[in-house]
Amino acid sequence: QVQVVESGGGLVQTGGSLRLSCAASGSIFSINAMGWYRQAPGKQRELVARWASDTMTNYADSVKGRFTISRDNAKNTVYLQMNSLKPEDTGVYYCNALLYTDSVRMKSRWGQGTQVTVSS
Repeated sequence: QVQVVESGGGLVQTGGSLRLSCAASGSIFSINAMGWYRQAPGKQRELVARWASDTMTNYADSVKGRFTISRDNAKNTVYLQMNSLKPEDTGVYYCNALLYTDSVRMKSRWGQGTQVTVSS
């Protein structure tokens, strides 16, 4: 069993910062990609930032220059540093991991989500 757990969400004012963490644990052979997605009320889930072994990192246009994704290989953890937060950043942030539990089959796992609220 592999679990993905997010943490670090909260309530901040416009212009503030938060750092989200996502840790993958369990029987992990290797991780191919980890990324952050968010869903605001009434909107579809969207990609925020993603790290992958082939593409390295990419960001949604709306967060470029403000958010930074980073990874700690030893801890199977990815972070999302969010600066200059705006009310439009409000939503539930989900972490996704694409990983191998052995050398053959790749799997996708989602975390439970963490709420980020940015007040005006």
